[in-house]
Amino acid sequence: MGKWQEMTKEELETQYSPSKWSPRLVTDVIEAHIQATSDATRHTQAATQTLLNVPYGLREGEKLDVYLPKEPSQTFPLVLYIHGGYWQLLSKDVSGFAAWPLVTHGVAMAAVDYDLAPKGRLDEMVRQVRRSVAFAAQQYTGSSGLYVLGHSAGAHLAAMVLSTDWTEFGVVPNIKGAFLVSGIYDLEPIMHTYVNNVLHISWEVAQLNSPLQCAPKLEGRQGCPVLIAVAQHDSPEFRRQSWEYFEVLRKAGWSVSFLDIADTDHFDVVEKLSQEDYLLTQVILHMISRI
Repeated sequence: MGKWQEMTKEELETQYSPSKWSPRLVTDVIEAHIQATSDATRHTQAATQTLLNVPYGLREGEKLDVYLPKEPSQTFPLVLYIHGGYWQLLSKDVSGFAAWPLVTHGVAMAAVDYDLAPKGRLDEMVRQVRRSVAFAAQQYTGSSGLYVLGHSAGAHLAAMVLSTDWTEFGVVPNIKGAFLVSGIYDLEPIMHTYVNNVLHISWEVAQLNSPLQCAPKLEGRQGCPVLIAVAQHDSPEFRRQSWEYFEVLRKAGWSVSFLDIADTDHFDVVEKLSQEDYLLTQVILHMISRI
C-alpha cells in the first residue's frame, strides 16, 4: 500500500490542492496565476507573428494558437504547450506567455486547446492532444522536430503523448523532447478527491490514462529526451509522483533528467517561462539547441 492510500480524504485533498502549498498565500494564487499568464500572453501576441484559432480537428475545442519566430529558419523547432488547470480550467488564450523567449531564439510555439470537463472526458482529452501533435507533424513538415511542454494536468497529457500508438493517426511525429512541469502521472489518487467531482473518471479510465501505468509500454521508444521538473513548493504528493515517473523512465532506458526548481510554487514555476533568464527557460532552450 502506497502512502497516499493511508491518507484521510482531507489529507489527500490537501495534497492535491496546489494553492495550499504556495508561500504566496497572502494573495489568491490561482487568480494571480491567471492574471500573470493573461498579461504575458497579450504581450506576446502583440509582439510576435501569430496564427490564432488554427483548427487541428473538427470539434470546437480543437484549436491551436501558433507563435512564429520573427526570422524563422527553413527548419525551425516547434514546441506544443499543453496547459494545466486540472483538466477543467484555463485555455490556449492564456497560454502564450511561454512563447516570447522561444520565438526570439528561432523556436515556434503552439498553445493547444482541448475540451475541458465536464464537457470533455479525460480519455477524449488525451486523444485530442495526441491529435494536435499529429496535426502539427503533418502541417509543419519543415519543422526540425516537435517538442511537448506541459504543466500540471498538461504535463499529464504531454506524458500520455509519449505512449501513443501513432498508427491510427497515419503519421509518426518526430518528437525530439518532452518538458513535464509539476505534473500528475498517476490518476488513481485524484479519483478520491474533489477534482473527480467534475472529471468523473473511473478506475479503468485512471489505469488506461496514467503515465505511470503506461510506462511499461514505452520500451523501445527511448529516443526522446525527457525533462521532469518540480517546484520547491509543490506538495509532497506532486513531488512524489514526479520522482516516481522519473524513476520509471530511467529504468526503462530513457534519457531523462530531473530538475527541482528553488523558490517556486506550483504556479510561478511555469509563469516564469515568460522570462528568458529563468532557469527552466534556459534549460529548455539548451535542450532544444543540442538535440
